[in-house]
This record gives sequence, structure tokens and C-alpha cells, in this order.
Amino acid sequence: MKIRLERVNSELQKQISAVIAHDLKDPRLGNGIIGVTKVSTTPDLKFAKVYLSVYASSEEERAAAVETVRRSKHFIRNRLKELVKIRLLPDLNFVLDTSVDYGMKIDGILKTIDIPPAEEDEDEEK
Repeated sequence: MKIRLERVNSELQKQISAVIAHDLKDPRLGNGIIGVTKVSTTPDLKFAKVYLSVYASSEEERAAAVETVRRSKHFIRNRLKELVKIRLLPDLNFVLDTSVDYGMKIDGILKTIDIPPAEEDEDEEK
């Protein structure tokens, strides 16, 4: 059952990305790039949490893009009905994925840390 759920998640991720990129024509999306980083479906296939990664020039554009995708939930689900052959198509819940931002923040912190090079003992060299 776990393998089937992983295949469903993978297929939903691929098809949702395609629908957002090609079929969703909304000026509020602006110049931002929207990617689906992960889909997590419940074992009964009734609900799916879709993690979105949005690359936009400002935080306002980013929030507007996520809200636009949330409002287009029914359109995306109807397009998925045509693209994915599955008996129960889960109800989609879109969530902003902040793991990329968090990783960049941690990377910036690590770059600011000044760690002196390790000194080797003279006894170990002999």
C-alpha cells in the first residue's frame, strides 16, 4: 500500500505542476515561478497537502501567487480529473513550502561563522 501511495503522490505532483504552469492563466500570478515540491496524500486518498515553492521578487507577490493558486483549487482539481486516472481524487490543500527559505537562512548563518582551521599536533605527524 505504501508504494501505491508514493506513486499517487508522485503522479499528482507532476500533474499539478503541469496544470499550474500551462493551464492556469491568471495575471495575479505575475512573474513568479511556482513549483510543487511535495504532495502528501492521506492513506484513504481523501485529502492531499500540496507544498508550493514560489520564487517571486517580493513577499507580496509571493503571497498573492499562493492565494491565487488556492482560489483556483477547483479548476486544478477538475483538470486533474481528466489527467489522472484514479477512482478517488483527493481534495487539495495548498501550503507554502518554506524549507528553501529556511535552508538559505541556515546557509547564511553558517557562512558568517568564523571557524579557525584545526591545528595538528606535532606528535601526530611523527
